[in-house]
Amino acid sequence: MPEDVELLSLAARRPVERADAARNRRLVLDAAARLFAEHGVDGVSMDAVAREAGVGKGTVFRRFGDKSGLAAALLDDRERELQKGILSGPPPLGPGAPAAERITAFIGAYFDYLAGHLDVSRLSETAVPGARYRIGAYRFWHRHLAILIHEADPSADADHLSHMLLAALSADLVHALRADGHDWERIRAGVLDLAARVIPSGRDV
Repeated sequence: MPEDVELLSLAARRPVERADAARNRRLVLDAAARLFAEHGVDGVSMDAVAREAGVGKGTVFRRFGDKSGLAAALLDDRERELQKGILSGPPPLGPGAPAAERITAFIGAYFDYLAGHLDVSRLSETAVPGARYRIGAYRFWHRHLAILIHEADPSADADHLSHMLLAALSADLVHALRADGHDWERIRAGVLDLAARVIPSGRDV
């Protein structure tokens, strides 16, 4: 399956909603985004989100389950913006640049995304064991990297190496590094260096 078709298939998996359900979903997510930005993820309850959104708390719990489900839904819009850039944006993030340049661009763009949503990403990824790997966006990031790694070095185990690079981009790890005093540029440089070392054809990454 061609890259663009395969990634489009992964990116398009969102159920169709009724108009009222979509409206309530938007109200809740906008309220959650405001409260998380103001108070931090740990300082916000589901009840507070329902009050801010002007909907019943039962609506929030039925739709999102718990705060980790709410976090995953909130991230979905932001993830889709990045996915759109990968699929149809200008190079090097989008198509048309060498694989090594696209890997660099993806890591940079993902770091920008993570820097803006670290606490919410961490909650979504660590709610239950293995949660990160069941998120649809993870499969998209993994497949995108695997395609680029194979293009850069056809002899590489692209499937495995893409998991290894994404492990270095986990919100829980980045949170721990930040707490230990690592700044964003040091973490970014480390992942880029890792990419260059494990992808022979990508040493200009």
